[in-house]
Amino acid sequence: MTQKVFDQIMAIRDSGETNMLDSNTVMYIANREGYYELVNYLVCHRNEYWHFIMTGETEIIEED
Repeated sequence: MTQKVFDQIMAIRDSGETNMLDSNTVMYIANREGYYELVNYLVCHRNEYWHFIMTGETEIIEED
């Protein structure tokens, strides 16, 4: 995941608005907040998202 996606996940988590395991609501909030990179990430990389939420493990990749 990119640093931007990571930051967007953390912003939603810090808001306390939803359980981060509820990826559909996370996607709804991300779309509402204009976090389109996160919306795309959830559509294309749902398994990686789940792994991150369950373990806290991720690899931050450089953005182009």
